[in-house]
Amino acid sequence: MDQLTGVTIEAIDLAAWASQALDVQAVAFGLTPEEVMVRLHIVGRHAQQPGVIALGAFSGGQLVGFGYGMPNRREHWWSTVIQPYLEAYGYGDWLDGVFAITELHVLPDFQGQGVGSALIRTLCERSGLRRSILSAIDAETPARRLYRSLGYRDLARAVHFPNTERLYAVMGAPLPLLKPPTAQSAPANSR
Repeated sequence: MDQLTGVTIEAIDLAAWASQALDVQAVAFGLTPEEVMVRLHIVGRHAQQPGVIALGAFSGGQLVGFGYGMPNRREHWWSTVIQPYLEAYGYGDWLDGVFAITELHVLPDFQGQGVGSALIRTLCERSGLRRSILSAIDAETPARRLYRSLGYRDLARAVHFPNTERLYAVMGAPLPLLKPPTAQSAPANSR
């Protein structure tokens, strides 16, 4: 357990923890109850995908953050949406042989303490792949700053996903990710 954050990172069964994970995402990302219900079904489908890796961040036995990802496949819905954007920028090859960070969320009281960094680094380390890709809201946010500090760079901007007005950026990084910027960036106990 890290002395600064008191958080441990552990592998979780995504299907079993889906409800608690969506509770974290609802607070961290501002989801409505209706959005939570839709995403609960999506997470259930993702939990069945080959190669999915899911991690939880725990403090005092409570889930305070989670992340999961999987080897990207071009037939995944997400890939079909981002493909034309990546190809327009000459990055179509980033859809193959990469680990896609599907979700990464940390409760606000635990943000800025290295929890998100520990989650994404551990996911990528366990992937066994040479590159990682993700999408994030296309604005200067703490999440985007974190991703850049770990080596992610923009592959496409102003990406529009159906059913949302928010624009996203698609970011990619070679693996392993860069080291965290400070010593407190990662909880020491990652199982």
